[in-house]
Amino acid sequence: MKQTNRMSLLRQTVTLLMLLLVIGAQAQTARKFTLDLTPDGKAQMVCFLPQTPSGKAIVGIPGGGYSVLSNGHEGMMASDWLNQQGIAYFVVNYRLPEGDRTKPISDVEQGFRIVRDSAQVWGINPHDVGIMGFSAGGHLASVISTHAAFDVRPDFTILFYPVISMDERVSHIWSCRNFLGEDQKNPAIVRDFSTMNAVRRHLTPPALIVSASDDRLVPFVTNGLEYYKAMRNAGNDCAMYVYPTGDHGFGFGPWFKYHDQLLTDIGNWLKARQTPKPDAIRVACIGNSITDGHGIDMCDAYGYPAELQKILGKDYWVKNFGVSARTMLNKGDYPYMNELAWQDAQAFKPDVVIIKLGTNDSKPENWQYGAEFRQDLEQMILTLRPDLAQPVGKKAKKAKKNAVAAPAKPQIYLCTPIPAFKSTWNINDQVITNEIIPIQQEVAKKYGLQVIDLHTLYANDGDKMLDDGIHPDGKGAHRMAEIIAGELKK
Repeated sequence: MKQTNRMSLLRQTVTLLMLLLVIGAQAQTARKFTLDLTPDGKAQMVCFLPQTPSGKAIVGIPGGGYSVLSNGHEGMMASDWLNQQGIAYFVVNYRLPEGDRTKPISDVEQGFRIVRDSAQVWGINPHDVGIMGFSAGGHLASVISTHAAFDVRPDFTILFYPVISMDERVSHIWSCRNFLGEDQKNPAIVRDFSTMNAVRRHLTPPALIVSASDDRLVPFVTNGLEYYKAMRNAGNDCAMYVYPTGDHGFGFGPWFKYHDQLLTDIGNWLKARQTPKPDAIRVACIGNSITDGHGIDMCDAYGYPAELQKILGKDYWVKNFGVSARTMLNKGDYPYMNELAWQDAQAFKPDVVIIKLGTNDSKPENWQYGAEFRQDLEQMILTLRPDLAQPVGKKAKKAKKNAVAAPAKPQIYLCTPIPAFKSTWNINDQVITNEIIPIQQEVAKKYGLQVIDLHTLYANDGDKMLDDGIHPDGKGAHRMAEIIAGELKK
């Protein structure tokens, strides 16, 4: 009898403990509610706000082959664990494309706008909003990561066994057909929305890819691996976890053999990411291949803007908007102001802009238009700072008085090109020294801007260059960052 009572008491205790654990887990979600994303309510976003917000948020995109929404283990089931980590979670129940891909794309973009617009109210850092997609939802997440405008592009991407290719011969046939519709017959559209082809150096957000080696529905080698390769070849931050078994569609289901390891892996990856502070000083690095980090492997981690971030610290947010081979000249062979990076640099709303262009302009084929260098440089400056074109004298005082709600006015630094230690690719250091730098100095004086004279300050660092004599190596990138950081801190 006593033994029976002890067993009964033990069972009651275990039951009570389990109940407390369940209650504790549920308590991590402070609020759950649903918002309409379209006026007719056909697209909705289910919101899970954590009790103790960390500032991080994730927008979840369920899979289902673009024919149904698998929003249980590939959607809602992730909410408890994410909220326990302090991460706000938003599941987008998007409209199925039915041949019109703009429907799911616009639904997810609208979800991102709402999350970022509501960031302060919901305890979210607007610079730390990621996307997490599963299968076909992984394809949609990768489309948003590679095709969306800057204001609705994620800060990081998590892809579960994603459909990446829209070539039905190597991918999930129905995802391809349902997403593209009749455009499945258009090779250019197929290529564009095979998102490994749309990865942009510096501009595509860091990614984590999760898959199982034995996935028979969406072949990993021709999908997830292709996205990883594109990211890695671009020098972008990307990680990949491939589990031995699990087939397709395991999501956050506890039945997945490696479920606990999966949560640990995702948690560690998220914790390792360096997140900018909401009020960090934004620094946009505009330039050519020297800014881009040509010749430096994993340039997003070791190029000069990345080194500048390390030196300046957490109170700054430095972003690389460099594009190789670009010119300041709009009639040059590859004008910078024609690039997506230029649009993104403006959308970044920087507090500080570092402009380092001019090296490629010195080539004879470009400098034949050198008479327009000044006006093109002024065009870039006035696009960033329209207020500098205001009239002087009493009119300027009146304009300043009326500009109460004027946008932020970034501080602009003009960098002279570093020396061309060799004339590789017809780059001409005499043109840089005698013609380009004097124009930069005159324009800086006209608009009250500061010049960082890299040409002089870097002159003794020829040993920190690649063999081409044009691009700094890793040590040279650090040296450039030291010089620029010194000027910013003055």
